[in-house]
Amino acid sequence: MQKSSIHPFSATIMAWYAEHQRELPWRQTKDPYAIWLSEIILQQTRVAQGLPYYERLLAAFPSVRDLAEAPEATLLRLWQGLGYYSRARNLQKAAQMVMRDFAGSFPSTYDDIIRLPGVGPYTAAAIASFAFSEAKAVVDGNVFRVLSRVFSVETDIASSAARGVFTSLAQSLIPTQDPAGFNQAIMEFGALQCTPSPDCSICPLLVSCEAFSAHRVTEFPIKSKKTKVKEIEMNYLVIEQNGQLLVRERVEKGIWKGLWEFYLLEDQADWLPFSRQALKSPPVHLLSHRKIHCDAWHVQVPDNFALAIPEGYRWMSPSAFESKGKPVLILNLITDNLDCPILQDISPTYL
Repeated sequence: MQKSSIHPFSATIMAWYAEHQRELPWRQTKDPYAIWLSEIILQQTRVAQGLPYYERLLAAFPSVRDLAEAPEATLLRLWQGLGYYSRARNLQKAAQMVMRDFAGSFPSTYDDIIRLPGVGPYTAAAIASFAFSEAKAVVDGNVFRVLSRVFSVETDIASSAARGVFTSLAQSLIPTQDPAGFNQAIMEFGALQCTPSPDCSICPLLVSCEAFSAHRVTEFPIKSKKTKVKEIEMNYLVIEQNGQLLVRERVEKGIWKGLWEFYLLEDQADWLPFSRQALKSPPVHLLSHRKIHCDAWHVQVPDNFALAIPEGYRWMSPSAFESKGKPVLILNLITDNLDCPILQDISPTYL
């Protein structure tokens, strides 16, 4: 019987992967639901940070039906600390779509999987190959880096043409007899070996890597566009009266919609007539397109003072506030100020 051909590049990284792969729970299953959950969690999240969330969410929602029917507030609370909360909302929308449009069975082809909310070409290819052995090549940041270096691909990865160029190249390298193994191998190779600052002396592709031969490893992948970062000033007041906190659920569109926070001002709070104590706060909180400068104060309002409650805010006990989903910025603020009595009962769970 004729042996199936495999590109030398593919054979090399798959042999490397067999020896160096990390033991991760989502690699030990063919369940598309579990694989999909892991892929969504790992979008813009390191494996070490994402692993406990994967285990926690899978335990809380063991099936796609459980996730589809869960209260959104429960999901956001379990997601707390991961950031990019649109991922959690799209996760639930996708689960509801599976129940509605696919009779509760996770779709089994790339073309159907990519229809799910929050699922792009990379995630669809990963699920299709890992769970159903469909020969669809994955292309993420790690793959951009590996392929651009080994094959000296000059295409700017920020350009509109980049995904097509790299997907075509990766697709030409994927072995149809083991697409899952290839996809896992090239992503792991980029994560562990062909890193932004690699040790090329131990690389199994040293001889064939065009960037190494040209002494240009650090130049790849090529990316010319710079993300414009907007700076934001935020001032949080931890307002306390009668052992209660003044808080609100964010209703504005944005990544923190549905999460809870303390009273927020855009300017300094010098107008407040009550005693206040400066709190430690994260001086800068970085998001993908935002740099947030934060200041915070603990404000003690006299118990007999009739304070007008701004629209959208409400009084809540610390224990009740603890059960709500909160942005990482608020979690950091709480963690840094546990010497403040009113914050001691708000544990920074999942941070």
